[in-house]
Amino acid sequence: MTVPSPAEEVVRICQDLIRFDTSNFGDNEGPGERAAAEYTAGLLAEVGLAAEVFESSPGRASVVARMEGQDPSAGALVVHGHLDVVPAQRQDWSVDPFAAEEKDGLIWGRGAVDMKDMDAMILSVVRHLARTGAKPKRDLVIAFFADEEAGGTYGARWAVENRPELFDGATEAISEVGGFSSTLGGRRAYFLQTAEKGLAWLRLVAQGRAGHGSQLSEDNAVTNLARAVARIGDYRWPIELTDTTRRFLDGVTELTGVVFDPDDPDVLLKELGSVARFVGATLQNTSNPTVLRAGYKDNVIPGLAEARIDARPLPGQDELVLSRIKELAGEGIEVSYVHNDIALEAPFSGNLVDAMVDSLRAEDPDAVVLPYTLSGGTDNKALHRLGITGYGFAPLQLPEDLDFTGMFHGVDERVPVESLKFGTRVLHRLLTTY
Repeated sequence: MTVPSPAEEVVRICQDLIRFDTSNFGDNEGPGERAAAEYTAGLLAEVGLAAEVFESSPGRASVVARMEGQDPSAGALVVHGHLDVVPAQRQDWSVDPFAAEEKDGLIWGRGAVDMKDMDAMILSVVRHLARTGAKPKRDLVIAFFADEEAGGTYGARWAVENRPELFDGATEAISEVGGFSSTLGGRRAYFLQTAEKGLAWLRLVAQGRAGHGSQLSEDNAVTNLARAVARIGDYRWPIELTDTTRRFLDGVTELTGVVFDPDDPDVLLKELGSVARFVGATLQNTSNPTVLRAGYKDNVIPGLAEARIDARPLPGQDELVLSRIKELAGEGIEVSYVHNDIALEAPFSGNLVDAMVDSLRAEDPDAVVLPYTLSGGTDNKALHRLGITGYGFAPLQLPEDLDFTGMFHGVDERVPVESLKFGTRVLHRLLTTY
C-alpha cells in the first residue's frame, strides 16, 4: 500500500477543518471546538497515535498527543495550533467562509491562515511519520488548543494550569505566525517569529450622577469616560526598539539599502509592503480603544460608563504601559485588567533556530531568514509558564501579490495550495532532523 505524502493530504485536511465552524465570540460564547477536536483526534488515532480530547468547559475542547522520539533524554518539542477562529459575517465575504472552497489555486475560508492551515500541515506530517514508522529525534507533543482567539483561558492556559503533565520534558515549541515569506529588495525573505508583544485588555469605568436627560449634568459618566478614551486613543507612544526588532530592521536595511529613521519610520516600513502591518506596531507600545458601553435610554443620563482598551506592551514594559494608561485616563476613572499576559522574546540562535532556518533553505536555497516581533500574541505565552521557549514557525512560501498579513481576521481569508505543500515539506524536514 502506498503511503500518501503530507502534500497529498494537507489540502483535504485543511478544507475539512475550515468546514467546522469554531467561531470564538469571546466570553465563552460560540459553537466551541468539540467537533473539530474529535475530527483531529480521529486523524491521529487512524495512524496509531493516542490523542486525548479534554474540555475546560462544555464544548471547549483541546487535543494533545505525544509521539515518541529516538532520544528520550532530549527535550520534547511542542508542535501546536489552535482550533478556534474569529467570527466571519457571510455578507462581507465573496464566498461562504465555512465552505473551504478551492478557487484560483487557493483555499478560501475562515481559518485558512489563522490557523487551520498550520493545523493541517502538522496533522499531515505527523500522520506520515506514524504511517512510515519514522521516529523524530525527540518526543513531539502535538497539541491543538481551544480559545486562542480570546486569550486561551479555555484552551492553552487551562491545559497548562490543569494538565501540565501533558507537557512533561518539553523545552521548546513552535506554532503560528512565523516562517512566511515576503519579497524585500528583490530577495525572498522569511520572517521567523522570535518575540511577541504582551497582552493587556483593560476595562475603564467612569461613574457619574444619574438623572433625567433634560437636566444640566455637571458629572456625566459618558462625558468623563469619553475624555479619557480620547486621550488614550490619541496618545502616540514613543519608538522603542527591542533586540529582535533592531535585528529585523538591520536585515531589512541590508536587503533594501534603506536605513531606519526613528523620526520617520514610514520610509523603511514602505519597503515591507503589507508586512508593515505586523512590524509597524512592534516599534512601540500600543493602546487602542475598542469597546464603549453606557446608558439604556435616550432620556436617562447613566450613572456608569465603560470602555475597553486593547493595549500591547513591548517585552518588559507591562507596568509602564498600565501606569501610563492610568495617567492618561485621569482622576475618577477606574482602570483594571480584563485579561493580561506577558510579552515574550527568545533568541535568534540555538539548535532549534538553526534547524528551522536549514529546513527553509533546503526548500528555498536563496532564502533570507529574519527574526521579527509579532504585534499580537500566541499560545506560546501559556507554554512559557512551564519554562517552554516558543517560536512562530508555520512555513509558507507566498506569491508576491498576496496580501497575506491582511488575511488575519480579515475578509476573504485564503491560502495558496502550493504554499501549504511547501509548508509540509519544510515541516517534515524540521521534525525529522531536529
